[in-house]
Amino acid sequence: MSTPKINVTPLIDVLLVLLIIFMVVAPLKPASFQAKVPNAPINSGIVEPDPRSLVVTIDGHLKLSLNKETGLGTADDTSPLIAKLRSTFEQREANGVLDERGRVLKILFIKAPKNIGYGNVVKVIDAVKTAGAEPVALQIDYLE
Repeated sequence: MSTPKINVTPLIDVLLVLLIIFMVVAPLKPASFQAKVPNAPINSGIVEPDPRSLVVTIDGHLKLSLNKETGLGTADDTSPLIAKLRSTFEQREANGVLDERGRVLKILFIKAPKNIGYGNVVKVIDAVKTAGAEPVALQIDYLE
């Protein structure tokens, strides 16, 4: 009985065809990319935030505040924050505070120091989504 042998000739043919294709295509790729860098801002002063924006701040002791209003619970107990956000969104709906699409303005930013745990920030994100905030963004600057 003879031993089976693998015929590698078709594999070598495919390999040579691929090699030729890559040799032809390689010089066609762009040698450099042009980056579009924005110009420096005209006024380099401090930009005032939109007064309608909502910012939930988590301090170093996991206490929550909404636009500098303190006493809204902690990262472990977010029920006061949820109640405050729901009442804020109801007031905005009653007063007609709308975004450019005609929906109630529910944009919210979460601001937290780098030294607190990721899980605590996720608890606050879940809480604000439960209250109805959409979209939720993370603010990435340092706290005072």
